[in-house]
Amino acid sequence: MDENPTLPTTASPLRRSLPGWLLALTLTTFTFSTDDYLVAGVLPGIADDLDVAEAAVGQLVTVFSLVFALAAPVAAVVTATWPRRPLFTAALTVFAAANFAMPLVDSFALLMALRVVAALAAAVVLPGALGAAAALAPRERQGRYMGTVFAGLTTSLLLGVPLGTWAGAVAGWQGAFVLGGLLGVASLAALHATLPEPPRGAPLRLADRLAPLARPALLVGLAGPAVAVLGNLMVLTYLAVYLRDLAGIGPTGLGAVFVLAGLAGIAGSQLGGPAADRWGAERALLMGCGAFALVMLGLVACWPLRPAPLVLVVPLLLLWSAAAWWIPPAASARLLRLAGPAGAQALALNSSAVYFGVAAGGAAGGVLLDAAGSGALPAGAAAAQVVALALFGLASRRGASQGEP
Repeated sequence: MDENPTLPTTASPLRRSLPGWLLALTLTTFTFSTDDYLVAGVLPGIADDLDVAEAAVGQLVTVFSLVFALAAPVAAVVTATWPRRPLFTAALTVFAAANFAMPLVDSFALLMALRVVAALAAAVVLPGALGAAAALAPRERQGRYMGTVFAGLTTSLLLGVPLGTWAGAVAGWQGAFVLGGLLGVASLAALHATLPEPPRGAPLRLADRLAPLARPALLVGLAGPAVAVLGNLMVLTYLAVYLRDLAGIGPTGLGAVFVLAGLAGIAGSQLGGPAADRWGAERALLMGCGAFALVMLGLVACWPLRPAPLVLVVPLLLLWSAAAWWIPPAASARLLRLAGPAGAQALALNSSAVYFGVAAGGAAGGVLLDAAGSGALPAGAAAAQVVALALFGLASRRGASQGEP
């Protein structure tokens, strides 16, 4: 295989901008993000079949995200000098096997254990995939290529989760995990066929990767996105339960909701970054978190109308998704300014912080669901956004007081 990542000058403009290995890496991030959120679309079915509480099933998202958040920085250090192609092959094989095994279990404990295995495999691949994209990209296109790989994460809500939801509607919740396994096989085949062995820079010690945590402004800056994601996942993890209770929406309708919400989320992510450039990250974050909280309060107001009309509920869900995905680009821009020369390490830590937020959102939503029912979830999510906004403001003040960028 040609080890040179640059394409011939005779290649078409489309091929130059979207090489096969870039699409394969994007498919891989799409696969892992889809697998993390698959549970949201089939949560009631798992609860019924395995005879466990719906709040407990939500912890399948929590465990996957928590294991990923803890393991990814360690895996990035341990595997820093390992060749990427055999590493990705081994990890994706384990990931696909874990997903294919999930439909065969009849114990919630075994299902949870397999989710841990899948998360460990994802933690090995995803940091390396992002590093490979940066290493193989032409210098003048590095930002664009990295953005394309990250798009796999957001696109999972548009395509992956609805596909999993519909697979669950047709073949039971087991069908959703079969889809996760098939995506793993597709990612493995695509990477094997297209990915050159990328160059690797000097490895960083784990202490070097964690060094930005010693700066208070950065620590608070990392907490803001984590809490914002926590609020989002409090609702997203249990969306099937919430919409069933609020408006009587079943699995097929839920798949359509995920598609529409994914489209709105992509629009929000595309608008949040330019808004931060134009008006400043602080103002963009105020707009995003404020809009999120207001939409959640709108959903709270819908609860007494059960079954609430879809013409009222669906627009609120679209605004929620747009606001939720508006926040990350502005938060990342603010974090980079706070980090200065430590920007790369800060962004790596931000990935773990976001997955901690995903894990905490699933856990907090489960507690709230058990204690007060699904109708309380939007109120909890609104409160989380207020806390996130306070953390963003605190990070800005600390950064200014310490003379940070």
